[in-house]
Amino acid sequence: MIEPIGNQYVVARPVYSLNTFGEKHKKKHRHHKSFLDHLKLCCRCSTQKVKRIALSLFPVASWLPTYRIKEWLLSDIVSGISTGLVAVLQGLAFALLVNIPPRYGLYAAFFPVISYFFLGTSRHISVGPFPVLSMMVGAVVTRMIPEASSNMEFTGGSMSNESLLEEKKILVAASVTVLSGIIQLALGVLQIGFVVIYLSESLISGFTTAAAIHVLVSQLKFMLQLTVPPHTDPFSIFKVLESVFTQIQKTNIADLVTSVIILLVVFVVKEINQCYKSKLPVPIPIELIMTVIATGVSYGFDFEHRFNVSVVGEMKSGFHPPITPDVQVFQDTIGDCFGIAIVAFAVAFSVASVYSLKYDYPIDGNQELIALGVNNIFTGSFQGFAGSTALSRSGVQESTGGKTQVAGLVSAVIVLIVIVAIGFLLQPLQKSVLAALALGNLKGMLMQFAEIGRLWRKDKYDCLIWIMTFIFAIVLGLGLGLAASVAFQLLTIVFRTQFPKCSTLANIGRSNIYKNKKDYSDMYEPEGVKIFRCPSPIYFANIGFFKQKLTDAVGFSPHRILRKRNKALKKIRKLQKRGLLQVTPKGFICTAEGLKDSDEELDNNQIEELDQPINTTDLPFEIDWNADLPLNIVVPKISLHSLILDFSAVSFLDVSSMRGLKTILQEFIRIKVDVYIVGSDDDFIEKLTRCEFFDDEVTDSIFFLTIHDAVLHILMKKDYSTSKFNSSQEKETKFDFTINTNGGLRNRECQVPVETKF
Repeated sequence: MIEPIGNQYVVARPVYSLNTFGEKHKKKHRHHKSFLDHLKLCCRCSTQKVKRIALSLFPVASWLPTYRIKEWLLSDIVSGISTGLVAVLQGLAFALLVNIPPRYGLYAAFFPVISYFFLGTSRHISVGPFPVLSMMVGAVVTRMIPEASSNMEFTGGSMSNESLLEEKKILVAASVTVLSGIIQLALGVLQIGFVVIYLSESLISGFTTAAAIHVLVSQLKFMLQLTVPPHTDPFSIFKVLESVFTQIQKTNIADLVTSVIILLVVFVVKEINQCYKSKLPVPIPIELIMTVIATGVSYGFDFEHRFNVSVVGEMKSGFHPPITPDVQVFQDTIGDCFGIAIVAFAVAFSVASVYSLKYDYPIDGNQELIALGVNNIFTGSFQGFAGSTALSRSGVQESTGGKTQVAGLVSAVIVLIVIVAIGFLLQPLQKSVLAALALGNLKGMLMQFAEIGRLWRKDKYDCLIWIMTFIFAIVLGLGLGLAASVAFQLLTIVFRTQFPKCSTLANIGRSNIYKNKKDYSDMYEPEGVKIFRCPSPIYFANIGFFKQKLTDAVGFSPHRILRKRNKALKKIRKLQKRGLLQVTPKGFICTAEGLKDSDEELDNNQIEELDQPINTTDLPFEIDWNADLPLNIVVPKISLHSLILDFSAVSFLDVSSMRGLKTILQEFIRIKVDVYIVGSDDDFIEKLTRCEFFDDEVTDSIFFLTIHDAVLHILMKKDYSTSKFNSSQEKETKFDFTINTNGGLRNRECQVPVETKF
């Protein structure tokens, strides 16, 4: 069939209503399984299922048998040695953030690598201490043990008191780590690793940047060797800064100079590594070089006694026996542990995703949760602290040629050698050097401030999430800041869906493509047809906004038009009932002698009647509502006869909005405006059917697959109506009526076209 659109003709595809389409193509009956069916399927055992479960729980079994020894082993060994040296230094440095002795950072760098080798799905990340998590654990330690200064320098206290406080802090850090691991393990076993989707890239970027600022401020006391009291409440970062600047005159010059020199050299060499990474076989291990030099200088010139600097101190060889976590700490820190567990997983999974895409292998989010959970339980039991993956350490492992987690295993061997054999060599190392090394690893996170400009150009909502997350984490602290940031991010999602950018569509270039009228110049909109698009779900919070935008698009309120027409119809019925409106062969004669204003007034107590469908079956004529009516009856005129609602982006509709949508459709239908819905999926229509949405007014034949199908249907229907109207007998009659006013006569004449019913 050939149908016109504008000045051109296109082929009209067959248009089926919902019922017709269902008759031609029977849909498959969906068999919904019961809970018992799912349970039986889950408990069914087979050889293939056992093998699949074993491979999913121990991913190492899937890649280790295919390990290419000749091609990969040497690269993994070189990468493991480089990564292990970095892990040793980062473990010592990040332990200061947890407010425990540096040697415990070595445990946090060793134990996670062992368990992740068997349980992890990523082949390139290096698990272990991460500054943000160390800062979060340190905040809990400071809150739970407020008596001790975070730099562990005590004046007037006995050695036993110092050891007791150290043990308490280690117990708190280990308990927090174990509980975080239990939460991660539970989330992984329950297969709800999807929780990480609530942490967007903008939120993670803003949060880690704020955490980097916290790390920077926390390390000032080590770089300046000041005694700063611990603060964990909101605005704590400002209180720490106040304490630092009020004691600035007590700065240890030797620590300050050493840390500044180390920091500058590390930054410069890292820039060289970045600029010439394609030419360098391996990155320059500047942290190791500076640590060796600083340790030798401090030992050779006896900085500890000559300049009273703070050093790492005693490095006991070997491991401590496992400890039992404190249940009371579990009860007091469960909220903090949940935040630590989620942040650790989010960071590790995001880094692992980057490498999985780069090297084309799959990763499993739920298995990653299990691996990280076991890591933290294992590490906390041996007096380590919570970890994830450090971006810089993973970058070293990948850039130096690491192919698999064999590189991680080699790095664990390097850390093991330091723990059991050569750890004592680091005893003269200044804590200010470790603080400078920790700050040197923050460059990537601090550079994320550039994200603000990029996000502002791309998406202002994401930019706002970044800024507010940064502010929340700075002002409220990392724990409360993370919770407030997630809540604010979800609020922006609600805000986006509550106030969607609705648009009016039109045809482009006489084709079957329909776009926003504001975006193109050569647009064609069929006369009397309006196409309205809603780009978001419709639910209780935005149904009012949807109705207002639809009213603005069509240019009138259907509810107001309906009431106006019903009021006018009541007046016409009154005239006819009183005999003031008579039908003649030439038309109508309306004589309104002695008509008072009260006769024209409508009874406002029957408002509900005005919202009912317009019924003119009792009248011997049809009323053209777009023509001039007698006796100055004013009804707004509308040219719209068809409304198309594009619901291709409407993913769901709740019960509350369903009632509102039906009311809107009824209002348009009752004023003779045909409504069509296009682009909705089968589930959407099935839900409407279940909720008894359809009735005699709103039928299931209003649905079309595409906008173009609906437009062609409207044009065909219009052509059919026009031909039927031309074949019928149309009369143009005159209303002649006389109004007596103060005994005088006034003649008025108006022409109103009407259709005579047969």
